[in-house]
Amino acid sequence: MISTGLASIAYLGAAILFILSLGGLSNPETSRRGNLYGMIGMTLAVLATIFGPHVTLSGLPWIIGSMTLGGTIGLYAARKIQMTQMPELVALMHSLVGLAAVLVGFANFIDPAASARFGIAEKAIHEIEIYVGILIGAVTFSGSLIAFGKLSGKIGGTPLLLPARHWLNLLILLVVIFFGWRFLHSQSVEDALISLGAMSVLALLFGIHMVMAIGGADMPVVVSMLNSYSGWAAAATGFMLSNDLLIVTGALVGSSGAILSYIMCRAMNRRFLSVIAGGFGTTGGRLPSVENGEPAGEVTPISSNETSELLRTAKSVIIVPGYGMAVAQAQHTIFEITKHLREQGVDVCFAIHPVAGRMPGHMNVLLAEAKVPYDIVMEMDEINDKFAEADVAMVIGANDIVNPAAQEDPNSPIAGMPVLEVWRAKNSIVMKRGMASGYAGVDNPLFYKANNSMLFGDAKKMLDEVLVSLRA
Repeated sequence: MISTGLASIAYLGAAILFILSLGGLSNPETSRRGNLYGMIGMTLAVLATIFGPHVTLSGLPWIIGSMTLGGTIGLYAARKIQMTQMPELVALMHSLVGLAAVLVGFANFIDPAASARFGIAEKAIHEIEIYVGILIGAVTFSGSLIAFGKLSGKIGGTPLLLPARHWLNLLILLVVIFFGWRFLHSQSVEDALISLGAMSVLALLFGIHMVMAIGGADMPVVVSMLNSYSGWAAAATGFMLSNDLLIVTGALVGSSGAILSYIMCRAMNRRFLSVIAGGFGTTGGRLPSVENGEPAGEVTPISSNETSELLRTAKSVIIVPGYGMAVAQAQHTIFEITKHLREQGVDVCFAIHPVAGRMPGHMNVLLAEAKVPYDIVMEMDEINDKFAEADVAMVIGANDIVNPAAQEDPNSPIAGMPVLEVWRAKNSIVMKRGMASGYAGVDNPLFYKANNSMLFGDAKKMLDEVLVSLRA
């Protein structure tokens, strides 16, 4: 076992590595290094905790056994989970952080040795830490499970809007405060556990209600928001356990998740409170139409051979990936097409919208997996001005992020939302299975523009045909 001083030094080193990890993850070119820093930091933190002064020899086998079981499950998940399923996996991981905070909170309260070292004032502060930690953890746990269900398609993306839902949330908050007051003034452990249990049930219900009320179009914001919640849950656990590293790490994750949520909201022209209030986005599936129910316009279909001819004769091509590319797992084929075109002297680059996919950075991860060069993957702000110079803009399974109604229709639900201006290219090609609207449930006038063509079918199958035609 190591001394308290050595454990503190190890924690400090781990905290520095976590900060360097976050800095590395902010850029695709340094993300591998950032991941490495995070792995080393976590290994250092775990070893310092296991062999630290607070772990007894009798408890060591239980810890090692739990780590072995958890590591085995994690290794299995890492090998089996596809990159297209990463949003669901991230949501599930957030739920486990919340569950851990709840279990640690209850265990810390029940353990008499945990509070025996505190005076009266310190004991009250410690109990507040326990109460808040369990509250945040329970909300994170249930909310993340609902997010997992929505992202995996097991729960529909249509927002569940209960009557007087805001008043219901306010009532839950007031009752939680009441049980908090009762918890702090409990005369026995049994009474305190009743208050903690009642609050936990309310927090679980609030997490379910909160995420169920959020539409599918806002799911990228939900993922980053739950990321923030899991960080604050970890920080609260650190306060409960008097663990400085957990406090620092939780604060880093919580604050970075909150900042990311703000960035996501700006990218959608949405206010964070509006996202929490819910009501935006459906599961899609309806056809665009005008008020009299007739089709909104006529589309121009295009074949894979015609698409390859357009790409072959182009000098500049911009590719816009979306969730449809992820579902079809077409990123490797699009890389082969990109590689072939670049070898023929065609200028090819990718345009990434901040909320493309189902979590922040979803498209960047898929393109990196397919080994698309980082230097041709561009963010919305730096690529939008280049669409006017492009011969072909190719949209693969994206919808809401390329919708011109955001700029042209002030009455549209997405009015003011920054979008990728693909319609400014000389020719645009949209790849979709059908004419259904996107997750926001908003009609897309892009489909009917004179310079746009629709390549219908599974993205992977169509792109395979385009690649064969190009190589021919």
